[in-house]
Amino acid sequence: MSFLDGPLSTVALCWRLERRDGIAIGLTSHDRDLVIDGLIHRAAPGMTPSAIKRSDGLDVDTMDVSGALTGTAISARDLGAGRWDGARVRLFAVDWAGGDARVDLGEGTIGSVETRDGAFTAELRGASAALDRPAAEETSAECRAELGDKRCRVAMAGRRRFARMVSVAGQAVTVDAVEPNANAYGGGLLRWFGGANSGLESAVAASDGAVVMLRAEPVFTPTPGDLIELVEGCDKSVATCAARFGNALNFRGEPYLPGIDLLTRYPGA
Repeated sequence: MSFLDGPLSTVALCWRLERRDGIAIGLTSHDRDLVIDGLIHRAAPGMTPSAIKRSDGLDVDTMDVSGALTGTAISARDLGAGRWDGARVRLFAVDWAGGDARVDLGEGTIGSVETRDGAFTAELRGASAALDRPAAEETSAECRAELGDKRCRVAMAGRRRFARMVSVAGQAVTVDAVEPNANAYGGGLLRWFGGANSGLESAVAASDGAVVMLRAEPVFTPTPGDLIELVEGCDKSVATCAARFGNALNFRGEPYLPGIDLLTRYPGA
């Protein structure tokens, strides 16, 4: 007989959350901690899932998980910083009285997150959510590949450099290394390896010498001396692809395709 069929309910809901940076935590609705698969699932009575619907169709599977924000497990700062974006979540039921019985209820990744009045609600997107994506790319004048990916094929060796942060003023970050060429990091990334922002990434708008201009201010206040990694970027134009990277053959865009205004053009316009 399954623990779900007993005269008394001994069911405890559990969550296993694995962030993209490798950190994993376990939570349970039971009133005491449970050890499952070697991971301690901390008691979190405030954690509740929405109605769970399981089907064999091709509809997008989503559900919401809500709970209280705690400083030791999931904090508002980490949610706001995006540390939990794309985290993998497994929801299952176990018999808290003992035994290895287990019922898997859902699995997916964290989508949109909302915080309000000291609590959060996270959308859990199932595997079939990938079917909701466009099946084919749209045409564009700019390149649709990312610098260094399997479609771009530009070798990134030598285009990633470690440096130390010297100072920060709003979105302007000064580092202890000068860029190898003009605006080398524009459109690239700044990865934080030290300090309060460790594990986060910041998009770079432009760079000039030893100054890197971010698209948004760092989530947490950096400390001079924090270790960072600078990754070169690309403005995704065919001119830059050809002149700077010599990679026009792999350009993934249609810069010479007539636009939707073709029929409205006339001589002298």
